[in-house]
Amino acid sequence: MRRLVKLGLLLAAVTLLGACGGAANGDAETDDAPASSSDGLTAFEREHGIGPITQPVELGPLDASLASAGEQIFRMKCMACHRVDERYIGPPLGNVLLRRSPAYTMNMMMNPTEMSQRHPVAKALLAEYLAPMPFQDLSEQDARALVEYLRTVADSTTADGIPGT
Repeated sequence: MRRLVKLGLLLAAVTLLGACGGAANGDAETDDAPASSSDGLTAFEREHGIGPITQPVELGPLDASLASAGEQIFRMKCMACHRVDERYIGPPLGNVLLRRSPAYTMNMMMNPTEMSQRHPVAKALLAEYLAPMPFQDLSEQDARALVEYLRTVADSTTADGIPGT
């Protein structure tokens, strides 16, 4: 019976991927800095992901209007596969900023195909969840708004309320 439930969830995930724009996003630009390991990634890419965000993202005071915009984007584009506090088709995102840098999180949102093919953490997540994150055609501003929203739902572990990176 459990196998049937798991199969049903997998079929639902595949169906949702088609509805969520599961097409690949094409070739992304890569960092031209020399690779410093056998995986072909730079030190920055290993820590902050592969994609258009090529500098660390500094988080200042919480921007409530940006977080509100991020919540709307989350409801429209992310909730089909993610929940804040529980595993669903994809991993829970409530404390993602305690595990990953804001730049990594934004690169995963904006460049999921290449991340899943080349980044060791994203590859491990794909192996665990068996559902590739679809390309959602998010702008940098959309991804930044989502990070701001995720800050509002994260368990704060620092004195200033900004989740660690």
